[in-house]
Amino acid sequence: MDNRELANANPVVLNPSDLPTRKRLSASQHGEGKSSSIFSFPTTTLSSDPLYHSDVSEASDSDVESDAEDIDEQEIYDLIATMSDPEHPITLGALAVVSLPDISIKPTMPHRPESPLRTVTVLVTPTIQHCSLATVIGLGVRVRLEESLPARFRVDVRIKEGTHSTAEEVNKQLADKERVAAALWNPTLQSFIKKMLETCE
Repeated sequence: MDNRELANANPVVLNPSDLPTRKRLSASQHGEGKSSSIFSFPTTTLSSDPLYHSDVSEASDSDVESDAEDIDEQEIYDLIATMSDPEHPITLGALAVVSLPDISIKPTMPHRPESPLRTVTVLVTPTIQHCSLATVIGLGVRVRLEESLPARFRVDVRIKEGTHSTAEEVNKQLADKERVAAALWNPTLQSFIKKMLETCE
């Protein structure tokens, strides 16, 4: 990885001022900083997912935060758009790797509308079809959201259909909790993800 050239040396970059955003003032007003638990994600990634240890039908509403404030797609976008691309010193939002229309929040159990459980789906668009770091980007987005969102949210990160030559294989990796947990213990991946999170606001 260290010896390879950039897969896309000249990506299309959007003007940051043109990107949709709604800055969260509460954190800055109360002097809250960035998460200090960057390297705790192998544990929090799995333990914070209410669907990890049991089937969705067995998830207890008392185990999740039912009184949390509403979180919408714009807030999800604001959490991940300022992450850095692992290859370029440019944010995922500016590269259009993540975009607001490709984020959705839906009830995790549609047959139980009263349940507070929600699934956040983020479709990632790599800058080129053979991007070698597509899995790393997906993992970084997943880590960012799982560390930032209440436990009542399940995170589903996928490569957008038709945007990557091996999207099906990458999506299988991102959906396999055991493979994700094992990957996040890899020191090289940890350094990539830490670098991606350094620019988060």
